[in-house]
Amino acid sequence: MENVKDFLKTLPTHPGIYRMLDKQEKVIYVGKAKNIKKRVASYFNKNLASPRTRLMVSHIANIQFTVTNTEAEALILENNLIKDLMPRYNVIFRDDKSYPYLMMTAHKFPMLRFHRGLQKKGNRYFGPFPNSNAVRESIQLLQKVFLLRNCEDSVFSNRTRPCLQHQIKRCTAPCVGLINENQYAQDCRQAELFLQGKDNEVVEQMTVAMNVAAENQEYERAVVFRDRIQSLRQVRLKQFVSDFSENDADIIAFAEEEGLACINLVMIRGGRHLGDKTFFPKNHLTDDSNLIEIFLCQHYMDHLPPPVIVAEGVFDQELIKAFFNLQFSKQKIKIITKASGDKRMWLKMAKRNAMINVRQKNLLETGKTNKLDSLKALINMPNVNRIECFDISHTMGKQTVASCVVYDDLAMQGKEYRRFNINNITPGDDYAAMRQVLERRIKRIVNEEQTKPDLMLIDGGKGQLKMAIEIFDEYNIVGIRLISIAKGENRKSGLETLIFDDGEIISDIPNNNLGFHLLQYIRDEAHRFAITGHRQKRAKVNLSSTLEQIEGIGPKKRKSLLVYFGGLEGVKNASIEELTQVTGIDLKLAEIVYNFYH
Repeated sequence: MENVKDFLKTLPTHPGIYRMLDKQEKVIYVGKAKNIKKRVASYFNKNLASPRTRLMVSHIANIQFTVTNTEAEALILENNLIKDLMPRYNVIFRDDKSYPYLMMTAHKFPMLRFHRGLQKKGNRYFGPFPNSNAVRESIQLLQKVFLLRNCEDSVFSNRTRPCLQHQIKRCTAPCVGLINENQYAQDCRQAELFLQGKDNEVVEQMTVAMNVAAENQEYERAVVFRDRIQSLRQVRLKQFVSDFSENDADIIAFAEEEGLACINLVMIRGGRHLGDKTFFPKNHLTDDSNLIEIFLCQHYMDHLPPPVIVAEGVFDQELIKAFFNLQFSKQKIKIITKASGDKRMWLKMAKRNAMINVRQKNLLETGKTNKLDSLKALINMPNVNRIECFDISHTMGKQTVASCVVYDDLAMQGKEYRRFNINNITPGDDYAAMRQVLERRIKRIVNEEQTKPDLMLIDGGKGQLKMAIEIFDEYNIVGIRLISIAKGENRKSGLETLIFDDGEIISDIPNNNLGFHLLQYIRDEAHRFAITGHRQKRAKVNLSSTLEQIEGIGPKKRKSLLVYFGGLEGVKNASIEELTQVTGIDLKLAEIVYNFYH
């Protein structure tokens, strides 16, 4: 950046955020400051301690800023921009998935569902949960105690007799009228109280209902409540945290070892320990001293924190509280940093888990580094880091799909995987298929200036490699090495041959070579990704091709028919009367469908 001193003089001394941009005008860092001028000027000191910060500063071509009223407002704006832009030099804790919730639907007879994503009005949501298993375990628990349904509407509305869930005492069968709406609503209210940690109130209500039923000589109904109380007591013994004084709380602990940082989150909801979740920040530096502060802001950006947060470490509590007040108005949130009693015990447990996870990840990272170093030696490429691998999958030339998987930064990068539908080739021509996918990929690298790999790995032999070399020559591609990995005798793993673009061939590679294992793993991942795409494409054609030909049968009705009859064969063999039982299929449509297959 030119004329830094003159530029710094123009900066305001107010709170706000600043955005650092590179030559391509891409935001590479977003920061917040109480004093924008003072904070930005600190990046241009001669004695910057961090090599990564020096590298970031060397890429700065422009700096933009936005003034806010308070530092807390700047913190909210900073986190919104980090979420949207994902700058390469910001510490990022967020993962790809939103948190899972348990959802109770707004139906006449509500249903329990696993939910992830946007929340709709009318439905009730409980959570968030640390992982999907915790949600599903809670659904099973609620079914066992409160006997609420979890079946799809298409099944619920078409039942004529109770299903297996009712027979094993996991549902009261509202689908066939074995429980009325008021009684079912009462079960739902008790399930909500249970999820809120008010289990004593639930037991009291069940006890009263049991006694009333007994006095009215409704002994079978009284037995139902007695069994539910017993089940609830057993669940409480297994699931509830007996020595934690808060119903809803998050316990946050931090650990760091050998430059790797980790935050462990313990989630307690309704007095139950739902489980832990571990976070490893991206772009973390050893001189980042405010990781807890960054985590609190990023983690609670989209969902309300629990009433109590127990967190270790030094951070600006007043700033975080102001952040929460702006983000979630009128919500009281208590932040505890000096834990005592039961909270201290839980914080100690979270700290221990964080340290265990750090050490475990460090060991795994060491193994990954060893594999990459071994690969560099095997193929004589000391600077190889990014590898793209291509594979083709089809069944007798039909529904041909190509895959491209990416290995970079010591791991497979699933977000960068791509599938390509292959068209306009002779069925079964693997050479033409490989040519098409490589040409499409090379065009994107050239025209869209996408990241170039150091190595392109092709699953195939000399023919596929020759095809790739021709494409490289056509587009004048340099700086990317080509290697094909040919299957061994009888396609046996471990007997593969490596064929290089310069004609070199490596065979009889020792089975214990770590670099060879890495190549096999990348190749197998490309094969898995290609065949999964091919199977999905084939299944879609097989399942819906004939139904799509029937006039009046759109995607929703097609899905209803397939779900109700369990597949295409069931639809083909159904009578007109049976077809009319499906939601959305009237007598006229039923006759059209029946006549189509008969």
